[in-house]
Amino acid sequence: MRLPFLFVLCTVMIDAMGIGLVLPIMPELIVEVQGGSLANAAIWGGVLSTAFATMQFLFGPVLGNLSDAYGRRTVLLVSLFVMALDYVVMAIAGSIWLLLIGRIVGGITAATHSTAAAFMADVSKPHEKAANFGLLGAAFGVGFVLGPLLGGLLSEFGTRAPFWAAAGLSALGFIAGCLVMPETVTDKTRRAFNWRRANPAGSLKAIAALPGIRPMLWVYFLYSVSIYVYPAIWSYFTVERFGWSPQIIGFSLGIYGIGMAAVQGGLIRPATRYLGERVTIFAGMGFEIISFALLAFLTSGKIALMLIPITALGAVVTPALQAMMSRATPDSQQGELQGVLAALHALSMILSPLVMTSVFAQFARENAPVYLPGAPFLLALGLMLVGFVLFLRSRPAEV
Repeated sequence: MRLPFLFVLCTVMIDAMGIGLVLPIMPELIVEVQGGSLANAAIWGGVLSTAFATMQFLFGPVLGNLSDAYGRRTVLLVSLFVMALDYVVMAIAGSIWLLLIGRIVGGITAATHSTAAAFMADVSKPHEKAANFGLLGAAFGVGFVLGPLLGGLLSEFGTRAPFWAAAGLSALGFIAGCLVMPETVTDKTRRAFNWRRANPAGSLKAIAALPGIRPMLWVYFLYSVSIYVYPAIWSYFTVERFGWSPQIIGFSLGIYGIGMAAVQGGLIRPATRYLGERVTIFAGMGFEIISFALLAFLTSGKIALMLIPITALGAVVTPALQAMMSRATPDSQQGELQGVLAALHALSMILSPLVMTSVFAQFARENAPVYLPGAPFLLALGLMLVGFVLFLRSRPAEV
């Protein structure tokens, strides 16, 4: 299973790289195809990002359910093939509407994290699940760091070069998958596809009905909304509070991405082995709570940089939560569970930036009743505390 394992990790990394690869050229590309000012391009950039995240929210459960019915191999290979074609279309797109369609299709094809996680659940022993889910998170983190870096380098060859690179990576992934990826869904675990359960609401209802799972889903969602305070306001907060340049902001985000990859790829295994999943989750949430409290009132940029590795320690929470819920879910619903988690994650990507940036704007404006650019971190702290209390009361039953 070593080669299929590596293929799935590489697929997740390609998904993450494809998202970040095109970020450096999007402002220039939108101005190129649409015209107008950079401010207008920023508006369209927000539309494209929201469309991408919305498709991930809607189609994470669909692909998860499809993988329960037709297999992980089929869903991953079809997604990679369509993804390669989609990047080719975006590479030659001459209008903003074609770019929008490309981002919509891209959001659908990149919603394979649920299928990749279901594969990990299929091939992992119960005590291995947290570590293997952590490797998925690490692969995503590596792709998230490498994507923008590679996109920035390729931008020297024009605004379309990153799309051609993303298309090539997806095509290589498809070819590799055809050669090494087996099917892990058997006739015993296969479950018929049902449209009523293949939408976020239907899948959520089915998974939440499992004993002890409902509060865990709330914990997962609250945690996701909380930690998205970082990408939502970090660039604005660090300029307002510390006067950072774009180079320092990029450097700090790179440190965070590398830290998350290291934590989820390496630390999660010994943490769950020696502490257990519950204590690991408590510790991870505790690190986040401390970080939020400090960042809310911090005025030193140097201390903020030193704090980043501590904030990255909170990344142990997601794989440990996934492992606990996976063990409480029947084998025939592993794809459905991971689809629900992918949908909740995507929903947090939609909601958190809207809420956190609004809070930042209210407390960072000139005539604010209380000047506190770190106010979004206090909101994130409150949400994390609610999740902490809910987790104290949750006890999912294993199947």
